[in-house]
Amino acid sequence: MPQRDTAPRRSGGPKQNTFFGGAAILAAGILIVKLIGMFYKIPLINIIGDQGTADFNNAYNIYAVLLTISTAGLPVAVSKLVSEANALNRRAQVRRIFRVALLLFLILGTLSFLVMYFRADWLAGLMNDSKAAAGIQALAPAVICVGCLAAFRGYTQGHSNMTPTSVSQIIEALCKLVVGLGLAWWLVKAGQPAEVAAAGAITGVTVGTIVALAYMILSFTFFRSQEPRLADDVPDAAGSILKDILRIAIPITLSSSMVGIVTVIDSSLVQGQLQRVLLEKPDCWALYAEFVDFAPLEQAISAWRDSLAAGTAGTMAALNQQVEPLLAQLQKDPQAVLSAGDQAALALRDALESISRALYGNYSGALNIYNLPTSLMAAITASVIPAVSGALARRDRRGAAGISGSALRITALLAFPMGVGLFVLGTPIMRLLFPSLTTQLAGPLLSTLGLATVFVCMMLVCNSILQAHGFVNLPVMVMVLGGAVKIFTNYNVVAISKVGIFGVPMGNILCFGLCLALDLIVISRVIPKRPQYLPIFLKPLAASALMGGGAWAVYGLLSRLLARGGELSRTGNAAATLTAILVAVVIYGVLIIALHAISREDLSLMPKGDKLARLLRL
Repeated sequence: MPQRDTAPRRSGGPKQNTFFGGAAILAAGILIVKLIGMFYKIPLINIIGDQGTADFNNAYNIYAVLLTISTAGLPVAVSKLVSEANALNRRAQVRRIFRVALLLFLILGTLSFLVMYFRADWLAGLMNDSKAAAGIQALAPAVICVGCLAAFRGYTQGHSNMTPTSVSQIIEALCKLVVGLGLAWWLVKAGQPAEVAAAGAITGVTVGTIVALAYMILSFTFFRSQEPRLADDVPDAAGSILKDILRIAIPITLSSSMVGIVTVIDSSLVQGQLQRVLLEKPDCWALYAEFVDFAPLEQAISAWRDSLAAGTAGTMAALNQQVEPLLAQLQKDPQAVLSAGDQAALALRDALESISRALYGNYSGALNIYNLPTSLMAAITASVIPAVSGALARRDRRGAAGISGSALRITALLAFPMGVGLFVLGTPIMRLLFPSLTTQLAGPLLSTLGLATVFVCMMLVCNSILQAHGFVNLPVMVMVLGGAVKIFTNYNVVAISKVGIFGVPMGNILCFGLCLALDLIVISRVIPKRPQYLPIFLKPLAASALMGGGAWAVYGLLSRLLARGGELSRTGNAAATLTAILVAVVIYGVLIIALHAISREDLSLMPKGDKLARLLRL
């Protein structure tokens, strides 16, 4: 939705649209979709378990990269070109833009479909999770549908009509919830393995895109029927329009796809390293001894090494060298007769993969909670670019600086308490939401990820501020550097026997911490009248630290009072966790007001902000 934004309203001036008014509208739509997603993901993980969760996420990560490449920047480009043509009353140009875009989306979507469907085994192998192949195939048709959806959404957004996009997104989420959860539950009850249940769950995503596309086609047909059919303008050549679309879309696509590409590489390397360390460094087993039964793995390793020729090292490289041609042989001839040594190699590969799927599935479960705060930042980041750009277009540098500072301050006020809350209550939250996961593993992972939450939320807003000031490529370059640090860190810490998968969140902390630091340095050097960082960060940090201490104390006290025989039941954990969160909210709210961490200027950018400022006596 195009947004008009201004600097804070001065007394006596005309009433102006509020910056965070647009953000609030966007947040409402995002909140609905995220709530539906929460009701989907939380029971889903409890239904399909840790291994199914790993299969689901590995398949979805592949889909997300191909989807981003196919659609990330193109809807923005279509929306921009359609909006410009509408402003000039060039109806024929609008129609040709849409036709060219739809054809381009279909081509890219079809290519992505072919790769996902016919090379699913290869893609799953890249993720070191052969069981993810069924989920990748189940998602393949969704890429074509989402490509077409992107064309229709870009067209309607170019006409300043956001309703069809919002409704179609809610339809997608609802279908994913009903169909995906229903299929997963039915398949588990039917005794199907975790990877099949994960594929059933992911089928809900595909069904959702198909139904949403049907709605968008109907909406588009109705919208077109209301438009004048005659147009007296001469549209540009299709090749010229295609160049304009790609010129706008490619930089945005590169920026958007970077996170997905880094995630896929990181996931593949981490799972591969887990399997290598489990095989080559048995001393790491002590790290997971409380929740992993290593007897099957020990037997499989012994049987495989007994089958090796004298002098052959029992390494992961040797196992892969033996297994890869066997898998190719079995793909051509499933009934092929294998030697005892080859059977032992395949059994060992399955045992290693099973444990790595379980470990990484717990990490994936923690990631689902970690991603919630960052997704809620989308409303602010989406509003920063047009708001700051509008102020700069009016040559109002003070207004642009004020909006940038307020965006950073509001983000800090939201991100710091969420990050500290996850850090302090990581284990109780995972036990509350995901009882099917291993709390001793997933809880500490979420706690460490909570620290990264602060960095990633602040980084997203900094990127938007830089892009609004015309520095489009800088965030991409910074993200490439941060992604390299994340991949290097995770690859090495997983190989440390006493750290293992518990060290994977460190890659997120270092990656996004570095990205945020570099963004803040760049903002201070290249943007006139840059915001003052110390007042922005200090008060939210102090309030969040005190809030975290209060939440930790309340949970610790209640967990002792509610424990029976030294054990805290699920009901007791839920009561203690929810009470601690409620107390934390109250403490933080009181401290924010007492410390004057939010200013009257910040509130003036929000709906009814002036009244709220008077109420809080700011």
